[in-house]
Amino acid sequence: MVKFANRIQPCDNGLNDIFSYANDPALISFAAGYPNNQLFPQTELQGAFNSSLTDNINLQYSGAAGLLSLRTKIAQHISSQQRTFTAAEILLTQGAQQGLDLTAKLLLNPGDGVVVEAPTYLGALSAFDAYEPTYYEVPLHDDGLDLNALQKILLTHSVKFIYTIPDFQNPTGSTLSLAKRQALLRLAARYDVIILEDSPYRDLRFSGQSLPSLASLDTQNLVISLGSFSKILAPGLRLGWLVATPQLLAPLTELKLGNDVQSSTLIMNAVDQYLDHHDLSAHITKMNHAYAAKMTTMCAALKRYLPTAVTFTQPSGGFFIYLTLPASVDTGQLLKRVVLPQAKVAYVPSASLFPVSHQANGIRLNFTNLDNSTIELGVKRLGEILTRALTQPHYAKL
Repeated sequence: MVKFANRIQPCDNGLNDIFSYANDPALISFAAGYPNNQLFPQTELQGAFNSSLTDNINLQYSGAAGLLSLRTKIAQHISSQQRTFTAAEILLTQGAQQGLDLTAKLLLNPGDGVVVEAPTYLGALSAFDAYEPTYYEVPLHDDGLDLNALQKILLTHSVKFIYTIPDFQNPTGSTLSLAKRQALLRLAARYDVIILEDSPYRDLRFSGQSLPSLASLDTQNLVISLGSFSKILAPGLRLGWLVATPQLLAPLTELKLGNDVQSSTLIMNAVDQYLDHHDLSAHITKMNHAYAAKMTTMCAALKRYLPTAVTFTQPSGGFFIYLTLPASVDTGQLLKRVVLPQAKVAYVPSASLFPVSHQANGIRLNFTNLDNSTIELGVKRLGEILTRALTQPHYAKL
């Protein structure tokens, strides 16, 4: 009998379910965080790939850090009035997801402390779990992390890094305020803790003013920051980036070399070609206009169809809206026993988004991947089920 490593434990965190729901044509799926297929710049990317294929060097190995010209463009894209980044601070990765894994691999021994937002991104927990951390949950407010709760944890526990999604958080859509960004950096410096900033949604703001990234405000070299082309170009590219001080970037690059040698030379060159000949900012503006309309549609439908006991977030960007139900409702059981078979609607239940408390009364909804009429229909079906769940005792006890 094959004996797996101790870190491999039987688990069902629901991550595979999310993708299976999204790809099931029989369901209206609000589950996976998919961009909208109709917004991919397919023609432009096809031209960029064709151009890259004219030179066979783009089918060859390159380097672990990634294509220099593309790293330079990314550095320009993420630079701000607070800080100018350089290509030397950037490692290209297989989406931001690989950056989560590399950071955990670099920093964690079994039992080491990791602070996460409660709730948090399921894919991050999946990446961290392999390194057997001890999780500490910090509640979220509308303006981000509860810093008083965070400080209590840092005072009483040893923590290797704080994982945060400061811009349009997954799953709640909340955004960390500027005052809290500055205070979080002060706390990290005081307790000598790395901050892992995950910002795949940063460019997807529908209203309000953009806030400086944690990396741009960092003066103590304590922030590792992740970004991705998955949400602003196409997830099938599997291309993201990691930003860190050279002291951290060097071992992270060595870990990537051992993990997959390098990101795809062909894909890196194609994205570089795309950025040479097309306006990424204009493309993002187009996406934001479309996504803002979808979010407005979903929020209006939620107001129309949800029972009054259910609350929901109204983010100013990103991909997700988060519903909170009375504590008596287990949204995971409700999904499997009632919502999927009766309403043919899928969502992400919250229990797996809380690695310690496993709070089960939340729902994550994605609004970006469906047309407005389907959003309306799906929310109507969901609202009917939730209304029954909160008025009929046998539903509420599921």
